[in-house]
Amino acid sequence: MTGSARRGGDDAPAPFDRTLLLLVPGILMVVLLFVYPFAYGLVLSFTPAEGGPFKNYVEFFSQSRLWGTIFTTLWLALPSTILNIALAVPIAFKMRVPFAGQRLLTTALVVPITLGTVLVAEGLLTYLGPQGWFNRILMAGHLIAQPLQLTHNYWGVMLSLIITGFPFAFLLILSHVTGIDPSLGNAAASLGARPFAQFRHIYLPLLAPGLAMTFCLVFVQAFSVFPSAVLLGAPAGPTRVISIAAYEAAFESYDYSMASAIAMVMGAVQLIIIVAVLVARGRFYRGPASGGKA
Repeated sequence: MTGSARRGGDDAPAPFDRTLLLLVPGILMVVLLFVYPFAYGLVLSFTPAEGGPFKNYVEFFSQSRLWGTIFTTLWLALPSTILNIALAVPIAFKMRVPFAGQRLLTTALVVPITLGTVLVAEGLLTYLGPQGWFNRILMAGHLIAQPLQLTHNYWGVMLSLIITGFPFAFLLILSHVTGIDPSLGNAAASLGARPFAQFRHIYLPLLAPGLAMTFCLVFVQAFSVFPSAVLLGAPAGPTRVISIAAYEAAFESYDYSMASAIAMVMGAVQLIIIVAVLVARGRFYRGPASGGKA
């Protein structure tokens, strides 16, 4: 009797953990703010006013003015993301060691993230314009004969993406760098490893997952560029990104089905890049489970 009761007690289900109820608000927010809008937009993209369910996608990929926006956006998002990470890594390594004025420098580096893309774009219009401070200083120093064209073109949008994306990349990489045990580098240095060898064989493999996540997040932020492309670029020309095409379909042509299809294409392109980065990280980084080899 006692043995059977004990066996029955062992087979009894575990009591419900009430702390799981704390997940409910978060799950509801994800469903309301992401899952439902995505599902609604996906269905809407296959329900054009005229034609079959794939009419919007066929029209998008049959017009160079539309599908060309994919490469225009990638030409802005990929270089700016790579440059932001390339700038953030050495600065984050320097900032991982406490020094005088570190807090002030950190604050100065992250200030642009608090301003927003619109305010940064407006400031760059004043600073980089033909009569802006930048051109005036260069002309006063007789470094240039006429103002440089840095606004209403590709370079204006690129500079805006770098300014607004760098603080984000810097904070993410800094959080990963400070989590690496400094004794690993000290041990390698005691064995004769130079700084570059330490970075290549110790820090880079440990940073690989963080760099991949940072790349994905910064890339998604840059790929969704809209205010900078309008204010600092040429929205009807070289900086007509895919978000502008979606805006024109929705609020100029009032074709919400087509706008949803463009948004779905936009999401698919981002997903392809993110999957490619994660696959590359998996090939070059095996993690601690395989002995921590890169």
